[in-house]
Amino acid sequence: MRRPKISLKKYFYFTIICALLLIFLYNFKERDVWKSKNSAQSSSSSLLQQQQQHHQQHLEPNPGEEYNEKYDDDDTDKPTDGENAKVTTTKTTHTESDQPDSEQHQYQQQPHSQQQQSQSSNVLQSPQQQQQQQQNPIASDNMEPLPRPWFFKNGDYYPKPAKIPKKRRGKKAHLQGSKLFPYQDPHSDRIVNQLMYVPTNYEEIKSSGKLKTILLYNGLGPWNVKAGRDVFLRSKCPVDTCTITASRDQANTADMILYKDHYIPTGIRRPANSRQVTMLYHLECPYHTQNVKVPDAVNWTATYRRDSDIVAPYEKWQYYDDRVRQQEQDRNYAANKTKKVAWFVSNCGARNGRLQFAHELGKYIDVDIYGACGNYKCSRVNADKCFEMLDRDYKFYLAFENSNCRDYITEKFFVNALNRNILPIVMGARPEDYEVSAPQRSYIHVDEFASASELADYLHILDNDEKLYNSYFNWKGTGEFINTYYWCRVCASLHDEESLKKPRWYTDVNDWWRGAGVCTNGSWRNFKARKDVITDD
Repeated sequence: MRRPKISLKKYFYFTIICALLLIFLYNFKERDVWKSKNSAQSSSSSLLQQQQQHHQQHLEPNPGEEYNEKYDDDDTDKPTDGENAKVTTTKTTHTESDQPDSEQHQYQQQPHSQQQQSQSSNVLQSPQQQQQQQQNPIASDNMEPLPRPWFFKNGDYYPKPAKIPKKRRGKKAHLQGSKLFPYQDPHSDRIVNQLMYVPTNYEEIKSSGKLKTILLYNGLGPWNVKAGRDVFLRSKCPVDTCTITASRDQANTADMILYKDHYIPTGIRRPANSRQVTMLYHLECPYHTQNVKVPDAVNWTATYRRDSDIVAPYEKWQYYDDRVRQQEQDRNYAANKTKKVAWFVSNCGARNGRLQFAHELGKYIDVDIYGACGNYKCSRVNADKCFEMLDRDYKFYLAFENSNCRDYITEKFFVNALNRNILPIVMGARPEDYEVSAPQRSYIHVDEFASASELADYLHILDNDEKLYNSYFNWKGTGEFINTYYWCRVCASLHDEESLKKPRWYTDVNDWWRGAGVCTNGSWRNFKARKDVITDD
């Protein structure tokens, strides 16, 4: 059958008509969308105005909610059960939260009503005011205190079992989890995550009566703990279904084999417990610990290093409210102090040259050295009187460690200085380590200055400016040194079955602990990564 002929002229007119029709329909649709957007914006703006009016009428400061906690300088949390604590906060900016996903950040997040108030108050502030508030967070009179978790003094907030996590797709799905380990959250020490972790099925675990067995391979003596569940029950751990033993006969079935300072091979190549964890604990820095040259022998580590699986710091500082890191003080910390710099020291041969630096600093400002390395005496028998003298007479204290190693910050800083009313000058760990481990603006690092004379110049400025000097104490009262409950965290981490499904080993734990870049004999400011490793010499 033959098709009818259609002229090119008709084709042309037909195309023009279709094009015009499409243009008309497109414009009509855009017009409707624009109307809907305008109506939505007008409704949201009217709602915002109503919120502002409501805020102005009803949002008034409540004196009962003022942030008036004062730091008690004479009341210090002492580590128990062989555990030590360390400080972890950022100095200027916030990194990832220390709260586990299972708790949905209940500790650090505001209540819903308070979030609405803060949002409406931000609307009433200029961008410049908001920026200044973020850069210098000072306690506000109308900020509602957050509930304090159980590990604080007088804390009564206990965690609930973790919610079942949603399945994630992709290669990194297994890295999410509960954020208890370094590979899951490398930017924090995860101490709070571990303290607040309770497995999803914990009620079933408790009712079953099953316990995780922790074998102390070096014996009970070095740990100062009793066999059994005593340490977990006495500490009121949120997860307490663990037991301690020193019987090496259980090396084949124990859930964890824990070594303190010295690793001793068990001789068992494949334990009956396929999820058994081997953990090595070190308190001292690499210069004073054993070389472990057995590859793939250690699953977890427990040291003061922030990248350890179970971080065991000398002390840990924790803010009551992460939004408030500074607050005005009601005293003058420089009042009646007539002396400049003090230092208590007995080890005169530290390899980082701290004594030589102190002598160099003494050429430009008065430095009184007490002990075997100086000309001043203050007996350790009267330690309390010595520290009272520091608080009363001196403005600065040299909190110098005996080694310059990553994250190595000891009681020389926390107890001798921060627990007193004196400004510490620090040497030891890297400047960035102090930034995340110390209260904001609470110290002076020697590597912030090009020389001892430049440091002395700044100390003279502080000595003559009481307001500037006192600004280094605005962190007091915003938090406290907490007990990190080492055993509670070990027990809780052993119950994270999802992480135990895929065991991990340190290919060379000796290289991780004392390899290139871990320690230096000189200043971190001029530091170049060492190619050699640290020996026991």
